[in-house]
Amino acid sequence: MLDKLNDFTASHGELRPGRGHISGVIALSLGILCFLGVLAFHFPQYLTTPQLRRAYNVDVIRTLMFAALVIAGGLSLVNIIFNRSRWLSSAAFLLVTSAALLGGHKVPVHDFADNTPYIGLDWFILDLLGSALIFIFVEKLFALRRDQPIFRAEWQCDFHHFIVNHMVVGFVLLATNLLVHRLFGWAASDGIRGWVQGLNFWVALFLIILVADLVQYWTHRAYHEVPVLWRLHAVHHSVKSMDWMAGSRQHILELLITRTLVLAPIYVLGFSKEVIDAYIVIVGFQAVFNHANVSVRLGPLRYVLVTPNFHHWHHSQDQEALDRNYAAHFAFIDYLFGTAVKSDRLWPGKYGVLGDYVPNGFVKQLKFPFTWKG
Repeated sequence: MLDKLNDFTASHGELRPGRGHISGVIALSLGILCFLGVLAFHFPQYLTTPQLRRAYNVDVIRTLMFAALVIAGGLSLVNIIFNRSRWLSSAAFLLVTSAALLGGHKVPVHDFADNTPYIGLDWFILDLLGSALIFIFVEKLFALRRDQPIFRAEWQCDFHHFIVNHMVVGFVLLATNLLVHRLFGWAASDGIRGWVQGLNFWVALFLIILVADLVQYWTHRAYHEVPVLWRLHAVHHSVKSMDWMAGSRQHILELLITRTLVLAPIYVLGFSKEVIDAYIVIVGFQAVFNHANVSVRLGPLRYVLVTPNFHHWHHSQDQEALDRNYAAHFAFIDYLFGTAVKSDRLWPGKYGVLGDYVPNGFVKQLKFPFTWKG
């Protein structure tokens, strides 16, 4: 069973209906998430994110876990009975059983220390489940490339980036907060902060997105124009298929640098918690959506807002698209600075780094900026 699972996860392509593969993958995915969720319930001080755990409704989380256990167990059991992908469904059923034996959705949570080192297992579970449920559905409904399977080539590499970048969320938050306070704390002014916090919510939300995107634009442009920074950013551009998982391919050092620089003006200007929370939701959605395999252009609004069409061109190998379309939220920034793509075609033809010199695989890409001889 382990050999078959290894071969299956190392492969790519369309899952054919009628063989139990689709239901088996759903059951296995839910089984893994439930098992990890039970571990998070047992060790919340080490496996959950403090900022998130304060906002949880534990009863809702327990209900979701119970539903997931029932669905995963039911699907896997049906497949086993009808002899459809038994090896896949057996693995799923084993995980569901293990999660249930460890307490399932009823694991009690007692008082625990709140200042322990942690990894963001809860953030990984919630973001993976939420993103998969939303964006796989959207991609199937509004697919740009309808022949592109969910498990397309190199999906494993992007999934590894997704796992690591979510698990180290605690380190990233700690490092970025430390850097922002050390490097930009001197610029904070009570007068400016008071004025910003007194703004209407919608005005402040527009302002925070605009300020963040202006910093993002010039930071992003520097990644393309400064050779030593391009070594990091080339990893992100090496993805050859655009979908909801593609944006996860990002070198950890780039993640730290970009988040520090973007958070700096947000900290200095002193936006309220409500505005920052709304911004985080928007930036999180756009970061995934703009890489997604969806055919959305928004008509004239595409000159104002960044859409998948706008950002897909940024990832293109086509000559007219190289070093263009840097903005993350407002497309008009690129039109303002003369870096917007000009093409008679609606969509680019090919994605990835021109020359395809970035290796595939998480570890190789982690080392790439320090080993590339180009």
